[in-house]
Amino acid sequence: MPRPIQATVHFAALRHNLQRCRAAAGAARVWAVVKANAYGHGIERVFGALRGADGFALLDLAEAERLRALDWRGPILLLEGCFEPRDLEVCSRLNLWHVVHCEEQIEWLSRHKTHTPHKVFLKMNSGMNRLGFRPAAFRAAWARLQALPQVDEVGLMTHFSDADGQRFGREGIAHQVEAFVAATADLPGERTLCNSAATLRHALRVRLGDEHAPALAADWVRAGIALYGSAPDAPAHDIGHWDLQPTMTLASRLIAIQDVPAGESIGYGSTFVAPQRMRVGIVACGYADGYPRHASLGQDHGAPVLVRGVRTRLVGRVSMDMLAVDLTPVEANGVPCQLGAEVVLWGRSAYGTVLPIDEVAQAAGTIAYELMCAVAPRVPITADEEAPHR
Repeated sequence: MPRPIQATVHFAALRHNLQRCRAAAGAARVWAVVKANAYGHGIERVFGALRGADGFALLDLAEAERLRALDWRGPILLLEGCFEPRDLEVCSRLNLWHVVHCEEQIEWLSRHKTHTPHKVFLKMNSGMNRLGFRPAAFRAAWARLQALPQVDEVGLMTHFSDADGQRFGREGIAHQVEAFVAATADLPGERTLCNSAATLRHALRVRLGDEHAPALAADWVRAGIALYGSAPDAPAHDIGHWDLQPTMTLASRLIAIQDVPAGESIGYGSTFVAPQRMRVGIVACGYADGYPRHASLGQDHGAPVLVRGVRTRLVGRVSMDMLAVDLTPVEANGVPCQLGAEVVLWGRSAYGTVLPIDEVAQAAGTIAYELMCAVAPRVPITADEEAPHR
């Protein structure tokens, strides 16, 4: 039989999360962000559930090709734009919208031969200091694009560095919204500012009409991590707070059970010593499957897991192909454990319990994005159209 580890993508949860983002976005249209192969879920796998979005946003031309092959005829936005001049030929052929964030990309456009002008979004570096034109240079870049016959419409965009919380004692988006509004006040063009965190956290402010409402409402929002069942401001809030549902389950089974006497260690490096006699389950999952090795590094630190729907934790170091879990809390709940018992590393148990991926990420000192994207190719991924557990 195949090794008992599998990831499952939940269609109903994807649809639910898209609707949740759409509700928060108000009148704005929604980009479904499917970069990094739909955050590790698989573009072809999520397409049916997310095709209700107004457009798709991604980074890679090959991923854009895959969407067009799925018969998507709506907008596709390249979030980092073109990486070299000949990419513009693909944009023309596939009718892609693309971001312009530097002078070189404007120069490439000026030399591009096309029968159909391009739709572009000019990106402002409003404080993220990653991509985009600084506010003082933004209008000149906009004017250059407007003058090009290769350009049809010029949209305006920026990206928030701190939409999930505060920055230097102020609301995290405040300084960037102010910079964006000041530099674009009288410029025409569709606008997109909000990522998942800004869309969910500031939806109420938009409805209440506060000082940032016109900019935040915009024309488009970019829904990313929220689509995939992670709270964009975790650990401040969990998915229940935002009414999101987990879209990926990583599950395996017990392949061995050890009775470990008090005082003996478990796993490489002897980082965990049994404080009393313990029943320990060995699970077919390790860092070669994409599970983080640093999810359990010491005596009192172990990421949560579900065994037959009961919450317990990792003990000892994660190995390449295996990890160990404490069965004591499971059996204390009257749930017997035997070989083949279900183990959920994150997501939904067949017993109805949910382990949010954000909790595992926090225990491992990382974020849910990394865990989703890191699931290894050797892990089979299936799709589940069943309604999610509530």
